[in-house]
Amino acid sequence: MSKIKYLANNLALFSVSNFVSKILVFLLVPLYTNVLTTREYGIADVFQVTLLLLVPALTVNMGEGALRYGIAQAGKRDLILKIGLKYTFLASALVALLGAAATCFVPETYRFFPLYFVILFATNALYEYLILYFQGCEQVKIVVLGSIASTVMIISCNLVFLLLVKLGLRGYLFSQMIAYAVAASLMLLLGRSAKKAAGQEDTASEAPEEAPDDTETADKPGDKKQLEKELLSYGAPLILYSTGSWINNASDRYLVLYLLGAAANGVYGVAYKIPAILMVFQRIFAQAWQMSATKSYQDSESEAFFSMMYRAYHTVMVIGCSVLILLVKPVARFLFQKDFYEAWVFVPPLLISVIFGALTGFLGSINLAHKDSKSMGIATFSGAALNVILNVILIPKTGAMGAAIATAVSYFTMYFAALLITRKHVKIRSNFVRDYLAYVVLIVQSVLMINGKGTRLYLYASLAVLLLFFMHIKEIAELYERMKGILKRKKDET
Repeated sequence: MSKIKYLANNLALFSVSNFVSKILVFLLVPLYTNVLTTREYGIADVFQVTLLLLVPALTVNMGEGALRYGIAQAGKRDLILKIGLKYTFLASALVALLGAAATCFVPETYRFFPLYFVILFATNALYEYLILYFQGCEQVKIVVLGSIASTVMIISCNLVFLLLVKLGLRGYLFSQMIAYAVAASLMLLLGRSAKKAAGQEDTASEAPEEAPDDTETADKPGDKKQLEKELLSYGAPLILYSTGSWINNASDRYLVLYLLGAAANGVYGVAYKIPAILMVFQRIFAQAWQMSATKSYQDSESEAFFSMMYRAYHTVMVIGCSVLILLVKPVARFLFQKDFYEAWVFVPPLLISVIFGALTGFLGSINLAHKDSKSMGIATFSGAALNVILNVILIPKTGAMGAAIATAVSYFTMYFAALLITRKHVKIRSNFVRDYLAYVVLIVQSVLMINGKGTRLYLYASLAVLLLFFMHIKEIAELYERMKGILKRKKDET
């Protein structure tokens, strides 16, 4: 299977799960902003961003290791699953101990919240590990079904707990716990069924002595210890990378919470829901790309392939960002109820930060395929350190807008450092002068939308979209021809 076809097939499958999952959950935002108070939403947001830090750090990024080694060492996938589940359990046990200790210090009103967080951590850690593990096994259909199952449960439980039972914040958290647990259980069952089916096929088609060597020796203690050591040596340096990414994503929320209060953090946190539209496309591509980068990084044509995909990805993200900046006010009116509407002003800089975060992830997948996790950790942490410094300076002076600006600047720093690091392994070929001019256009468009008034404002913002379209016309034409070719081949095959 060609690299383009492999990527396109995975993109199609991930598109199904992400569009169904993210868009349906996205439509719940009006429910959240109508039922929950700004304070409750601020607390829920802190729960979510804390998970983003603790799950990869405490599990030593076993999920990332499962993806990387699952593709490279298919015969040892059973061992990879056992090792990953072991570290997921140990991380959950540690959080349970910390949660039990925390109950002694929280106010009476929030006495059960440490317990809620422990359950949320355990279910989320298992779910996230299995998503990456089955990607490494190249069983994308299981990933898709798990993601859809999670979405269905979140929607169903939210409707029950928020509208019928009216549990408020507790109902929101219960919905997350149940969804992760059900989706993880489903993926394990599907994985077991797939393994049995594959075993029956192998038995029918091959004699036992013809089994691959790595499968025969996969359960030996020495093999398990060596593989566990490799997974740890791969995952441990990634803690710096995942922690730096978390700081870029979450430090602004904590500082807004500390400096401005839970209500302000609730408003600022909900502003991320519009950038989440662009992040749907980013996540679809990132999931498929991570698999393609791992399989293709040693190919002789990898540089041309990576450069072509970088240009296409950049084009889609930049134009998508510009369109969302143009539509930010009407989208906010639909999504944000009551006091939450004021969050729209934070959206444009957060949208721009999504572009740099997406490109950093693209470049990071190339570096991680070359097992250069240490350099990516340093690049990410440099952006994170700048984020904290800018947050401390800007939030007291400009409020939550300072946090949004700090996030955009730090993500650009992280992206630029990742681009320099990637050149050690692959030289990405793109029109970078044009790319940086496009960022300037997005900044001008954002300033106009935030500060401008009247219908003429939308004319200028629309011109920015058209300008970016024509700046990337070559890439759009190339992308169109590629997609037309893929569709034609699929039609011919059928």
